[in-house]
Amino acid sequence: MAASFQFHEIDRYLRKTLDKKRYTHTLGVANTAACLAMRYSSDVNKAYLAGLLHDNAKCISTKKKMAICQKAGLSISKIEEKNPELLHSKVGSYLAKQKFHIEDSDILNAICYHTTGRPNMSLLEKIIFVADYMEPNRKIIPGLDQIRSMAFQNLDNALLLILENTLSYIKKKDRETDIDPMTQKTYDYYKKGSK
Repeated sequence: MAASFQFHEIDRYLRKTLDKKRYTHTLGVANTAACLAMRYSSDVNKAYLAGLLHDNAKCISTKKKMAICQKAGLSISKIEEKNPELLHSKVGSYLAKQKFHIEDSDILNAICYHTTGRPNMSLLEKIIFVADYMEPNRKIIPGLDQIRSMAFQNLDNALLLILENTLSYIKKKDRETDIDPMTQKTYDYYKKGSK
């Protein structure tokens, strides 16, 4: 777990490596994650740290992300080859461990799966996934107010609604081939559980 001095070190790093909009989003996710952690009696510091680090690789060039994956032995799926921006999650998890010595697998998984989700997520993974979608700096999109309200009442229902919105948006754009299979698996898993 990170000590408070490490939060400052991470913050300094993010200020240097993220663009202003991404940095603002990152702070929004970290604070929203901490609020959700309080609501669901989860570890607030872990949630804040995972939120702070969730997009740490977002502004790294595609070429560098690919190089990090190859060097670290991280697999690159066909959908990630087609949409390399998806690599920021797994690269971010790797950098959290290598650069900031985060050993907590729950934090690393929360970073790794914050974009696609995965079946049977831990509470922290759900918190980061939902916080990333609904943090206060997000552009208002249809259903966002409902998700923000629902997130503090039933996290699984908020998670499912986010997945539905994401899949629906991609399908409306006629980009079904851009759907990461993990997102579909996650949706199917939570849809089945909600019945």
